[in-house]
Amino acid sequence: MPHIKKAELIEGTVYMASPLRITQHGEPHARMMTWLGVYWASTPGVQLGDNCTVRLDADNEPQPDALLRIENGGRSSVNPEGYVEGAPELIVEVAASTVSLDANDKLKVYRRNRVQEYILWRVEDGELDWFGWQEGEYVPLMPDEMGIICSEVFPGLWLDRVAFLDGNLARAIATVQRGISTTEHQEFVDRFKQT
Repeated sequence: MPHIKKAELIEGTVYMASPLRITQHGEPHARMMTWLGVYWASTPGVQLGDNCTVRLDADNEPQPDALLRIENGGRSSVNPEGYVEGAPELIVEVAASTVSLDANDKLKVYRRNRVQEYILWRVEDGELDWFGWQEGEYVPLMPDEMGIICSEVFPGLWLDRVAFLDGNLARAIATVQRGISTTEHQEFVDRFKQT
């Protein structure tokens, strides 16, 4: 159905998106993409995707709000048709009307397919959950004493959770810029220069 902009196959069921409101999805999605984009711009070897289909398995082709993947040597690939196949390292869902699906079936699908990190922003609840995959389960990644959550897969991908949720994008960007100025981030980038 080429006229449909967004349809997802989750656990064998097709879901079609409702119209999106700017306050509950459009602006939060833009905030998320801006934060991820700052990291992407400073991290050669990773690829950022916005609302692209991910072919995880025979019953699941989600279209997450965002994904971040390692281009060479990562867990996913891009097929000749341009679709992501396999589990990207990070998937993000910005959820308002889709919280039930994103927090339940999608979470299970992403965990089963070993998506290493999953961010679920429950916009109407004012909550952001960042899960890391450990021994077959998702465990919440907790903020440090400064309120910063640090990716375990992407060195330097730091999120000032309070600033981000409060809409202080300048402070959230400053935090990720501090993350990408670390030695760990530089070593991560250097790995891709050697491949």
